[in-house]
Amino acid sequence: MTDFEMTLFVAAEPDRVWEAITGEEGSRAVMWGSALQGELVPGARYEYVGPGQDGDETVHVYGEVLQAEPGAILQLTEHPGPTYRENHAELRSRMTWRLEPAGESLTKLTFTNDEWSEGHPAEAETSDTWPLVLSSFKSWVETGRALPFPS
Repeated sequence: MTDFEMTLFVAAEPDRVWEAITGEEGSRAVMWGSALQGELVPGARYEYVGPGQDGDETVHVYGEVLQAEPGAILQLTEHPGPTYRENHAELRSRMTWRLEPAGESLTKLTFTNDEWSEGHPAEAETSDTWPLVLSSFKSWVETGRALPFPS
């Protein structure tokens, strides 16, 4: 299985970066119109919900919150939404967002996507998709504008 990890520096405090990752406005701006929904406490279910094949409330990704410390770490299991794969519950990976203060108004953000289940279709795309998503988060936090994603 292929692990993906990327570190970048964002010109903002960790709490601001956390809000961009977990808040509705930031996630909708960067995650193709989907918002992160659910209580961010260990053991709780979360979903990325937005426009898609099943209408405006399509569940694109869902899973369980493993860790959530605002401004420091968000770790989630990931399953593709039911509309995408019949065996969605069997397909799993883990996503970890680590935020560390790196100076005045500067955050070191390290993102890892690992622990892939065998045959997960998104694994092959992760090295192309995540750099674009993470760069878009950085842009949105620093300028208020997400990157225009290619069609």
